[in-house]
Amino acid sequence: MMSRAIRAMLIIAASGFWSAVVAPAWAEGGETAALAAALKDTTATLQGGLKASEREGTPISAKFEIENGKLQLSVYTMKDDGFMREAVMEVVADPQTGAIAKAEKITDAEDLKAATSQNAAMAKAKVPLLAAAETAVKANAGFRAVSVYPQLRDGHAVAEVTLLQGSTFKKVTERLD
Repeated sequence: MMSRAIRAMLIIAASGFWSAVVAPAWAEGGETAALAAALKDTTATLQGGLKASEREGTPISAKFEIENGKLQLSVYTMKDDGFMREAVMEVVADPQTGAIAKAEKITDAEDLKAATSQNAAMAKAKVPLLAAAETAVKANAGFRAVSVYPQLRDGHAVAEVTLLQGSTFKKVTERLD
């Protein structure tokens, strides 16, 4: 038979575990709801942001996000810096007009790690992210693209495109090779 103290500890440990598991899911759901609401009256498209960012390099990922309480369209690009090295840039576009608001070199270690992985997938791609996003939107009437990320799956380049219709999010995969 278990003592009361052990039972109490097990209950506390179990509730702590479930709080840790459920809380992130709730936070993500809250973020997606806020993103869906912010995008409701937005006129710019992910595809337009991808196209506009090409002047800063080859797009390797793109997403609408809420940064510091404001909606923005962020596109990561790779650009030859003229010294046989590639510079990873973050291009931020205005979500209403699609015009580039700023472009800056990425220096954050986590962002650089993600960009390196995305660039590796794009190195194997024969189809640009813009085409993948357009294909996904055309195949899903009434949806708009809100993010596109390349990745390698079984050695093949694919893009995971997140779509939104109203408050419903949907992920689709498009081949890039």
